[in-house]
Amino acid sequence: MSFRHIAIIGLGLLGGSIGLAVAARLPGTTTSGFDADPAVRQRARERQLTGTIHETAAEAVAGADLVILCVPVGAMGRAAQDIADALGPDCLVSDVGSSKQSISDALAQALPGHCVIPAHPVAGTENSGPDAGFAELFAQRWCIITPPEGADPDRVKALVQFWEELGAMVECMDAEHHDRVLAVTSHIPHLIAYTIVGTASDLEIVTRSEVIKFSAGGFRDFTRIAASDPTMWRDVFLNNRDAVLEMLDRFLNDLDLMREAIRAGDGDTMFDLFSRTRSIRRSIVALGQDDARPDFGRKDHAGTGMQPN
Repeated sequence: MSFRHIAIIGLGLLGGSIGLAVAARLPGTTTSGFDADPAVRQRARERQLTGTIHETAAEAVAGADLVILCVPVGAMGRAAQDIADALGPDCLVSDVGSSKQSISDALAQALPGHCVIPAHPVAGTENSGPDAGFAELFAQRWCIITPPEGADPDRVKALVQFWEELGAMVECMDAEHHDRVLAVTSHIPHLIAYTIVGTASDLEIVTRSEVIKFSAGGFRDFTRIAASDPTMWRDVFLNNRDAVLEMLDRFLNDLDLMREAIRAGDGDTMFDLFSRTRSIRRSIVALGQDDARPDFGRKDHAGTGMQPN
């Protein structure tokens, strides 16, 4: 099956990019959109992020056979409740959130009797809002689909096909496993970035202007990550708390080992870790998930000095 009418609720980076990608890759597919912020709706109209922009979520989903919720994780349940009465009986509801178990539970509670198949496109940049979206955001990026137990295989297949048509590579896994994987590959790195940038800004012996002026490449990468949408990431940590705390405990134990190695002058331990992590970086580049060029190729991206994730 293919989707004829796709409704997008939330028109920031991900929602806007989905709308633009559908327009570019699936001509003839109808799109409609809604955002709770009137200013975002106006800008979405100007950028034509979807074919039509509506004043209510219920209006946007009327007649849709696929609805994608692109709101912060903590707002998923409320967004689903807002559209529950307007959904057609055969409509598939999905999302783009990065904490799957909590979203699965919230959507199942808000939409009993409806077909809900959560998903998480592992793609993004540090930018947010209706001006941040672009059609190629999902090209050669992974999208993880987490079908609930008993999900209709044909509906799952249709959602997989949809994301593949937007350029994504797709993998299915259960929600709990997704949350553990993403805790270590995405959530903890963001937490570290927010924390180290905050530490630098709070140092009394180093001025804020010096932090900005003399930032080396590694710190600049942390600041890029730490510029991500604070509402989204607050909700991620609150809704994936157990997995994040589990991986954070493991990280703190490993960090303690590195601290002791530095204190003891144990160069062999440090060299072993640095060699293993270097091979991980090379594997990521080999899979096409980043750029091997100097400075990650950022100076080649639209003259901005930055490259989308």
